[in-house]
Amino acid sequence: MPELPEVETVRRGLAPSFEDARILRVEQRRPDLRFPFPERFADRLTGRRVTGLGRRSKYLMADLDDGSVLVMHLGMSGSFRVEAGQSEAGQSEAGEAEAPGEFHHPRSKDQRHDHVVFHLEGAARPGAVRIVYNDPRRFGFMTLVERAGLASHPLFEKLGIEPTGNQLDADLLARLFNGRKTPLKAALLDQRLIAGLGNIYVCEALHRAGLSPKRAAGTIVTKAGKGTVAAERLARSIREVIAEAIAAGGSSLRDHRQADGTLGYFQHSFLVYDREGASCPREGCGGTVLREVQGGRSSFFCARCQK
Repeated sequence: MPELPEVETVRRGLAPSFEDARILRVEQRRPDLRFPFPERFADRLTGRRVTGLGRRSKYLMADLDDGSVLVMHLGMSGSFRVEAGQSEAGQSEAGEAEAPGEFHHPRSKDQRHDHVVFHLEGAARPGAVRIVYNDPRRFGFMTLVERAGLASHPLFEKLGIEPTGNQLDADLLARLFNGRKTPLKAALLDQRLIAGLGNIYVCEALHRAGLSPKRAAGTIVTKAGKGTVAAERLARSIREVIAEAIAAGGSSLRDHRQADGTLGYFQHSFLVYDREGASCPREGCGGTVLREVQGGRSSFFCARCQK
């Protein structure tokens, strides 16, 4: 499943085509993905203008000019392609190029799994474009929600804070984790506390901070309820890992989109994730990256330098 940096990378790649564009028509090629589409889904989108494209946790959110929001989730295998389309007059634009390069998690281009096609015409990109949603496993979904009721919607009402801004600091972690005996990794993955953190980047942040994924979450809080030095390291590491992943993914994805219009995952090189048996990359450590299952997910860490 894509993590927050991948979703943010997709948002940035889609924004030039989606924002300020008018939806000429929508091809809905099946009645459902993970869930059924809303009633009259294609009709309700046709003719609407996209006023902005945002993200909350791992959800993409396209604000529309009628006050509704198109909410999109990529699920396990969902991805988007941006292609040249047809103008409103029916004239075809230039074709797309071949796809160069290799990616850690390549996304499907099999047209049998193209389930939704948005035909757009906007000011930011000359001519018409098609944004194609492809999802072989169909775990993604799309729905329409009124902006005024978004915060209380079941998808969003229990989501925690975003991990991308300065709001995430040692004292905030202290308030979230105070008295919690659950393992630190499990607490970080709890979407009710911090929204959007996933397994990969939690492993990476914990290694940077020198903290064991098995350590009780409440141990980074002082008796007075304040954040410890360990909490400061963890907050900084989370912000840095997410920011660096977004920057790396954004750069790669822009190059890839200019070449063939594909928007999907980008995975950069990780220090510990999926590196079981490798030497710990921390200078002077001399330990080995271990793999241990916690809550059904693999934790990658170094027992020597992560305490």
